[in-house]
Amino acid sequence: MESPVDDLEQRLLDSGDGLTDIMPAAITLAMMFRHRTMASWLRIEFEGYPEGTALPPYRVDLHGHIVARSPQYGWIQAPISEQQTTEYGHVDTWDGVKTLEKICLNCKKGGGHQIKFSEEAQADIQQHINLKAELALSVGRETYSDLLRVIRSAIYLWVEELMALGLNGPHNSFSKEEREKAVNLDTPERYWRQAMEKVDELPVPGVRSVGFFERMFGATG
Repeated sequence: MESPVDDLEQRLLDSGDGLTDIMPAAITLAMMFRHRTMASWLRIEFEGYPEGTALPPYRVDLHGHIVARSPQYGWIQAPISEQQTTEYGHVDTWDGVKTLEKICLNCKKGGGHQIKFSEEAQADIQQHINLKAELALSVGRETYSDLLRVIRSAIYLWVEELMALGLNGPHNSFSKEEREKAVNLDTPERYWRQAMEKVDELPVPGVRSVGFFERMFGATG
């Protein structure tokens, strides 16, 4: 007989187990408990938010560096002012966990992901710095990893409360009485707010770093 709560806790603490692979099991567990709000949050985090919709704060205002594409050196730091950094040096992300984790796995440790500016934003920056090169916002790999760690930590906090109620151990379903014990835990916002505050105190890993060959051949699928 399976131990879905225990298994999920172990997977959340295993740095070799990606969040993309873990989340379907978390969604299944949420449905087993009839935690529809939790399941809905997990699904939208997994697939991504509709562009322009309200986002939770851990997805808002991700900071980066404005870079310019050099024919000789690739992406280099752009000579921009503090005002332009304040205006354009941050971004919100609607991308799902699947996309964000893939970005992390395909980035070198200490590297970043380049997000192209809109034509209007690029033209405005170019006008102020008198530079016609292509511009982008480079968001660091660790910024994305930290975001994913908040999501992973929120799931972990939910699982820990299920365990505290004695709902771990072998189960392939949960009785009405067991589900009623956990009815007040269908509160994803409470868990992600706690995760934002406590993420550095929790034993939950970020996205692991991979080597060159794994980035090229193993982490792009």
